[in-house]
Amino acid sequence: MKLHSRLQNLTRAALFLALAFVLPFLTGQIPEIGALLCPLHIPVLLCGFICGAPWGLAVGIVAPLLRSLTLGMPPLFPTAVCMAAELAVYGAVAGMMHRLLPRKKVYIYVSLLTAMVVGRFVWGAAMLLCLGLQGAPFTWAAFLAGAVTNAVPAIILQIVLIPVSVMLWETKFQRWSEKT
Repeated sequence: MKLHSRLQNLTRAALFLALAFVLPFLTGQIPEIGALLCPLHIPVLLCGFICGAPWGLAVGIVAPLLRSLTLGMPPLFPTAVCMAAELAVYGAVAGMMHRLLPRKKVYIYVSLLTAMVVGRFVWGAAMLLCLGLQGAPFTWAAFLAGAVTNAVPAIILQIVLIPVSVMLWETKFQRWSEKT
């Protein structure tokens, strides 16, 4: 990969990390809404699609841990640790599948849904492990509530927003950045 391309991806990934750091401030004014929309997920998924799997993985790991260590939200253990595992998988799987699959609109959705499902299972496994270390139970009902039921608004938002953003990037911004 050319140095110019690597620098572009580094810059974009830094912008996605900054967005992940700031976006929860917009939704966090009403904690119930912020928790329902999962604002950290959006920049990580976009980073995976636009910058690629390694960058999506890195931003996914760093974003929740950085917010936790600097702002105290989300709480470090187990929340931020488990989110870091989940978001790392989101960014990596979205980026990897988007690179490997044909560049058709339907495959953006396939990549996104696969990343979301795999990431949620990784979150569940991480919660099971972390809570198990504390001697606390993590039940199937708790997994379904955290990964699906409580996340329905975020799932809908991601299914609507991410593919449109990726398609817009690939048709408008990518061509513009190749000219500069």
